[in-house]
Amino acid sequence: MTSEHLVVGGGIGGLATALAVARTGRPVRVLERAAEFGEVGAGIQLAPNATRVLDRLGVLDELREVGVLPRRLVLADAVAGHELTALDLTDFPGRYGAPYVVAHRTDVHRILLDACRAAGVALETGADVTDVRDTGGGVEVTCADGRVHRGAAAVGADGLRSRVRRQFSDDEPICSGYVAYRGAVPMDQVSRHADLRDVVAWVGPGLHLVQYPLRSGSMYNQVAVFRSDAYTRGEADWGTPAELTERFAVCCDHVRESTPLLGRDQRWPMYDREPIATWAKGRVALLGDAAHPMVQYLAQGACQALEDAAVLADALERDDVEPAFLAYQQDRAPRAARVQRTARTWGQIWHVDGVAKLLRDELFRQRGERDHTHVEWLYGPPPR
Repeated sequence: MTSEHLVVGGGIGGLATALAVARTGRPVRVLERAAEFGEVGAGIQLAPNATRVLDRLGVLDELREVGVLPRRLVLADAVAGHELTALDLTDFPGRYGAPYVVAHRTDVHRILLDACRAAGVALETGADVTDVRDTGGGVEVTCADGRVHRGAAAVGADGLRSRVRRQFSDDEPICSGYVAYRGAVPMDQVSRHADLRDVVAWVGPGLHLVQYPLRSGSMYNQVAVFRSDAYTRGEADWGTPAELTERFAVCCDHVRESTPLLGRDQRWPMYDREPIATWAKGRVALLGDAAHPMVQYLAQGACQALEDAAVLADALERDDVEPAFLAYQQDRAPRAARVQRTARTWGQIWHVDGVAKLLRDELFRQRGERDHTHVEWLYGPPPR
């Protein structure tokens, strides 16, 4: 048996974990299913609870160079077209110890991948892991092509449909009935945009559109999400581009005229899972979406994976693998469960109509831009 720590999955969470563990002096190998390392998607929001981790890993300065530090998070009415409330971000470095950054997912992934290479992490592609086994004193990871890797521990960072998770739960992903369309285009192709200093979410009944600049302002990111009536009716083909156009027809000119820039060739149905309390058994642990997949309304999916990476590496520095994994689980599972549940609730708040919308809007109008009542628990350093 070797002393390698094996990470199953080479996304943002897996690479951050590999880098954090490698920085403790332990050998690490990442096993990625795809033929090459890469990320799918466009923009990603990284709140201070994530950028503090990236700072600790030594990559925040590089991220700043390719990202954007927005001025505010804004919620606006997608139908009426006016601002509802906002959160000032300019004091985040002083308040939370790190900035709020928006960036292209591929840039974040590339920065972490380069840092892993520099730290001596072994990186394997085409490694479709089919089985992870605790051998009692070590682990054995088997790939579809017959390769077998033996190591000191294994971390399943293999996403929403994680195979490693099957050792911990027989649950299945839960479909929300919502679907997302994304698009990031050069800024010179954009005729309609919100204030380029802000991240703006236009919210409406059963739909929303998020807009913000990327890559130092040279690109514009948009994500449109809506509840599919076809899904509710039980139709097999739901969340289609035609349904997207139909749903957003009720919106204000700005929102309606922004949607043609969205890509129509790919859609992302939105799933999460119920929280589970057990992430660690012996020398095998879960991390990121494999442990706590969540809907995106708090923009915390990758942020929580980065928190996982830091806590796991800290635990391994303090203790042997098995007690370290248990300490990691005890630290992270309750917090991640709270984020999962709050993300669902926040989605409901965004998408209400009727009297509930009137009450929501009145509450939003009453809060100030520096009111951190509902975000301090999320962005601030967690209590120990």
